[in-house]
Amino acid sequence: MARPWAKKLYNSSAWKKLRKAKIESVHGLCERCEKPGYIVHHKIVLNAKNVNDPLIALNINVLEYLCILCHNTEHMGTAEPITAQGTAFDEYGNLIKVGETFERWKL
Repeated sequence: MARPWAKKLYNSSAWKKLRKAKIESVHGLCERCEKPGYIVHHKIVLNAKNVNDPLIALNINVLEYLCILCHNTEHMGTAEPITAQGTAFDEYGNLIKVGETFERWKL
């Protein structure tokens, strides 16, 4: 969920076009482990002061496409997702009950 000060950025057509271009440029794969990607990550942490700076917020050179595990490692120092008891994230970032699997439609 986007922070209130970031919603305008993430809802903008400029961000949506840039996000799509970034994902296409890496063929939809995580740039660290080459598994299917999940999220376009800003290498420079966005905050309320720099979110309107296009050299940071809308610069493809400071973006990285990551899978959920690599993104969790970046932000939490661990690849293990933090979830409610009895739930977990599958390899595609879907929240599931422990013991279930999620079949993802693939191209």
